[in-house]
Amino acid sequence: MAKCEICDKALRNGHRISINRSQVSRRANRTWKPNVKKVKIIENGTVKSVNICTRCLRANKVVRAI
Repeated sequence: MAKCEICDKALRNGHRISINRSQVSRRANRTWKPNVKKVKIIENGTVKSVNICTRCLRANKVVRAI
């Protein structure tokens, strides 16, 4: 899976815990995927295509090429 090239956000692993939490042993593995988009940006006067998460896009950490 792709990761953000600005903040290095990538896959996160953890446990899915069952709805009735009566027993601790009821856990299943789960992964959370980041919301990563492939975007064309302007860097040092050149246009290049990179993977950036939507948090970095909203925070204007890069300049998009139009």
